Amino acid sequence: MRVSRNHEWFEPRKRGDFRPSDFGLLSGFGNSDFGFDAAMRQLSLLLVVGILALSDAGCAYRLGPTNGQAAGARSVQVAPFQNKTIEPRLVEAVSFAFRKQLQQDGTYQLDTHNEGDVIIDGTIVSYERHGISFQSRDALTPRDYRLIITAHVTAKERTSGKVLLNRTVTGHSDIRIGADLASAERQALPLVAEDLARNATALLVDGTW
Repeated sequence: MRVSRNHEWFEPRKRGDFRPSDFGLLSGFGNSDFGFDAAMRQLSLLLVVGILALSDAGCAYRLGPTNGQAAGARSVQVAPFQNKTIEPRLVEAVSFAFRKQLQQDGTYQLDTHNEGDVIIDGTIVSYERHGISFQSRDALTPRDYRLIITAHVTAKERTSGKVLLNRTVTGHSDIRIGADLASAERQALPLVAEDLARNATALLVDGTW
């Protein structure tokens, strides 16, 4: 159906049939002399410029290692940690967590033959248990504990002895006691060690060589 407006005939648009001139986002869209094709060319140009701008911004971000080294360019070995606590299971849990985390990170190649370019070792200095919530009817009896491992971690180059990392690092995890505290701790211990290893690995990876 055609209707007349100002003595000119035109086809009415259906609902949802929008045109660039409806929005006035680009100069000239409201000018019939400008032309729809020219408007589309200008819109396409703006889209291309926007994509290029986003591409340039993306160049500031990098995937993979953050210390400038190619993934796996250097190898690292994890030596057994010394344990100054009375909890005997910590050494095995911490060593396993470090090896697992270094493999997952991928910045360094894990060496298991004592020939790594970098040697990680350290001392587990404390293992703590803190109540963080208590029974509603007994303010002295914890319901949830936070387990914390603190270790002094070092990383050195094998050939030069250069110290790459020399920091005290902590890891923690929260547990609900339930009926058996010992069992709950045993299940949570790998999580605490994993958090410790993750924090230490982040410090090593983000450092400069």
